[in-house]
Amino acid sequence: MPRTNKMVSSLKEIVGESHIIQDPDKLKAYAIDGKKPKVVVTPGTIDEVSKVVAYASQQHFSIVPRGNGTKMRMGGIPKKVDIVLSTGRLNRTTDRDCENLTLSAESGLTLGEVQQGLAKVGKGYFLPLDPPFTDKATLGGIVATNSSGPKRLLYGTARDMMIGAKAVFPNGDIVVSGGKTVKNVSGYDMCKLLIGSYGTLGILCEMTFKLLPLPEKEATFSLSFATLEEADGFAREVRGSQLIPSSIEILNAMAVQKMKYSISMPPNGKYLVAIGLEGVAESIDRQISEMSEMGKKQGTLEAVTLDEERHQAFWVALRDFSKGLTEKSPNLISLKSNFLISKSGEMLGSYEKITNEFGMDCAFICHSGNGILYSYILAEKNLRSKIESFVELIGKLTSEAVKNEGNLVMESSPLLIKKKVDVWGQSRSDYPVVRRLKEQIDPAGILNVGRFAGGI
Repeated sequence: MPRTNKMVSSLKEIVGESHIIQDPDKLKAYAIDGKKPKVVVTPGTIDEVSKVVAYASQQHFSIVPRGNGTKMRMGGIPKKVDIVLSTGRLNRTTDRDCENLTLSAESGLTLGEVQQGLAKVGKGYFLPLDPPFTDKATLGGIVATNSSGPKRLLYGTARDMMIGAKAVFPNGDIVVSGGKTVKNVSGYDMCKLLIGSYGTLGILCEMTFKLLPLPEKEATFSLSFATLEEADGFAREVRGSQLIPSSIEILNAMAVQKMKYSISMPPNGKYLVAIGLEGVAESIDRQISEMSEMGKKQGTLEAVTLDEERHQAFWVALRDFSKGLTEKSPNLISLKSNFLISKSGEMLGSYEKITNEFGMDCAFICHSGNGILYSYILAEKNLRSKIESFVELIGKLTSEAVKNEGNLVMESSPLLIKKKVDVWGQSRSDYPVVRRLKEQIDPAGILNVGRFAGGI
């Protein structure tokens, strides 16, 4: 206990007493997989972050970086949680140059706040990222987990949008890489190394992104189908055409039913294909007309166009799908599988067959243009009695993804299951490389230990 008191005293000298949380009851809200930190510290500048990290490194205290907590259920069970470092006070836009389509902002700023500010500049701009919980998710959390949404089909991920970063490495050094120039890197691109590293290599403090002007119009074209073969056939035809959708999503009936948006399907409708469109009005109208003909050839039961507010509401509900489920099913198991794009329909069919064999209710949402399938298993209250069944099910789903040149990641689950399953799926040949990077950059092992792939 004296060592903890000394730690708290030292951290207060760095950030001030008002930016420290040590009350046991308040610390419960910051627990990660049941492990409660000794203290929560909220630095207000990059220099303060550097001093906190340097102190922790010297004293061998572990640090877990945290934004607004939207990604804290992701990753493995931490081996140790001494300090939670909150980026809540790093919430400033440091440079907004819409004329040159760049934005620099601190990691604690939410993407929602960024988008609101950019939309008011001139005719409007935006940062082309649409991860889950956009209104609450911080830039740092989005980049650290490389979180993305349906629009990654058109715009890519944070890896495609981020061109510079300031980060604090485990020894306390402030490392700057990239900058405002879109192509300014020779040799290794350090800022790309931090994307998707889950805070295990450095703490992101400030990032620079590419921007785009807001599109003139956005719309959704949704089509209902009776069979998966018809739905996948339509999605394949769109993918192989000259059309440029921002997203191609296939939802099973359970996903449509559970989504926090009322969109009807005919009584015999089993699958919904939702196409997101952005651009000039004439182009969108033309694409909808062409897709309507494609849909008829594939046997669509019904086609609906959503404009303006209905369009926005639909994609927010789809993007934040797990939020509504978690409120009603606290034991929700959320899985993310990747595979060959050409296997999207086959994978969805295989996953449905496997979950049906286990008698499990499951909602599926497939990024058909990206080869990504989200599976939401609705575990009921009698979880403990079915633990082994869930573990076996996840194993079979993982094997199916690996068979199609992909893998499976368990994004969230009850702790009972997390203790029995590797959340990162099947081990890959590049894990030793990641481990060596961790050993070189964080030899003391203080940053987010145990939460990334391979248990690093």
